[in-house]
Amino acid sequence: MPRASTATYYAQRASAGLIISEAINISADAIGSPLTPGLYSEKQIAAWQQVTAAVHAAGGKIFAQLWHTGRVGHSSVRGGLLPVAPSAVAIQGQQHFTLDGMRDYEVPRALTLSEIQAVIADYRRAAENAKRAGFDGVELHAAFGYLPNQFLVDSANLRTDAYGGSIAKRSRFVLEVMQALIEVWGSTRVGIKLSPVIPFNGMIDSDPLALYSYLIGELNRLQPGYVHLMRALFPLDNFPHWPRDVLATFGPQINGPLIANGGYDAEGGEAALKAGEAALVSFGTPFVANPDLPERFARGAELAQADRATLYGGEDAGFIDYPSL
Repeated sequence: MPRASTATYYAQRASAGLIISEAINISADAIGSPLTPGLYSEKQIAAWQQVTAAVHAAGGKIFAQLWHTGRVGHSSVRGGLLPVAPSAVAIQGQQHFTLDGMRDYEVPRALTLSEIQAVIADYRRAAENAKRAGFDGVELHAAFGYLPNQFLVDSANLRTDAYGGSIAKRSRFVLEVMQALIEVWGSTRVGIKLSPVIPFNGMIDSDPLALYSYLIGELNRLQPGYVHLMRALFPLDNFPHWPRDVLATFGPQINGPLIANGGYDAEGGEAALKAGEAALVSFGTPFVANPDLPERFARGAELAQADRATLYGGEDAGFIDYPSL
């Protein structure tokens, strides 16, 4: 649940054209990591109301990023229940953070068809709760290996029913969730975050070019407010057939606004905008350490560096104590 300092943190960064919140669990079943916020109880809604009110008072806008971790979790964080996923396929070669230390990933439990419908309903309910909490819109977190991403890739989704197999069937879950969010908010207030060529959390697809070209085409029919596209953040030497330039490959296929994300500085972001590669550029870690990031960019001022030791801490140090100019 967000604390009072959470409202301070986001209000300090209200000069952003649009704030996209931290990932917010859509239900108790969506939780994969400890100490992460949700948007499924009355107390949580009330706490987020304080955050959105603070952002609006400071002149900002904020979307809620809706999150279901799927198999990216551990039973020790879930009251002994196994994580769920499209198929019973564990993440290999990585470990997961828990309050008891790093743990190997477990084989998740495959969702039933009725459970898939329940998860979609949870997304809809979270979107409704986001509206009650005063957010200005929502973003579906379909990137970085979380549940929607797991449905998309053929290494994690081995289903043989209506939600697996062909690219169209593997895309169905994401599109049905997007439709549910749009029914709550309208298309212009719903965005989606995608990471076509990031293999982290086991997101390895045999043909990401075909997969995401199809998905983007179907998203164009829904006319979301934006597509938030992550560039490659990891070496792709083991994936010679994967596209290298995400914006050049997929950008022209997107009919609406594109938000570019991934390792930008002021110069790189400005170049992407001037080249017409994106309508907006998003920043994560630089905004943590620089609450007045747009002002620093405008002045050409030196940027503060984030203290990585406190990025995932639970205290106010390294959270709301970074100075502005």
